[in-house]
Amino acid sequence: MRTTMSARHIWGFERGDTEMRLAREAGWRRSELVWERAMEAGNRAWEAGRVGRARWLFVLADRIAVMGFGKGDPRRATAPAALARLFARQGRSRKAQAQARRALAEWAGVGAFIDAVEIRPRARSSLFHLRMEVRHRDTFHDNLRTRYRNFAEETRETMAGLAGDGPLPAHRHFGRWRGERPSIFDDTRRVLSACLLIPDPPRG
Repeated sequence: MRTTMSARHIWGFERGDTEMRLAREAGWRRSELVWERAMEAGNRAWEAGRVGRARWLFVLADRIAVMGFGKGDPRRATAPAALARLFARQGRSRKAQAQARRALAEWAGVGAFIDAVEIRPRARSSLFHLRMEVRHRDTFHDNLRTRYRNFAEETRETMAGLAGDGPLPAHRHFGRWRGERPSIFDDTRRVLSACLLIPDPPRG
């Protein structure tokens, strides 16, 4: 019973869960938002020093991704990468490297995923900006994909460093998620969550 109540507290199943309703109306499966919320909660737990809680949430998210996301979905790599960060911080290098290598294997198709993303119209603050987006849609989409490829490369570098395949970079991930998370539910949110729902490197 405690686990059920804890799960409800994390991602919510109440009728008043507006975010879940919007996600479902946009074509997302329930498991996708549950995964995102579990990863967010895991990162917050890690930041608060609740290591056991963070690990439990990352393992839960990993199971959701393996069971619910198809091959080639980069979100399958995110929880293993988060677990790698956790194990590395604890000095458990073998476990960290094993999880990071698993993450890298899942990350191999991220380029193709980004090439195929569906980018839905953004909410704009003015009619002028909306018209500009419509007029220059191809350029806007190309620039957005380039930006996401840069995010994806930084995430790959973090995974490679955790796997022991080179230096471990100081890229920030979860710290940027708060500002970068799209307000709409489309493929761009899937890509960014895959790239950014990984704990940041420890300070100092």
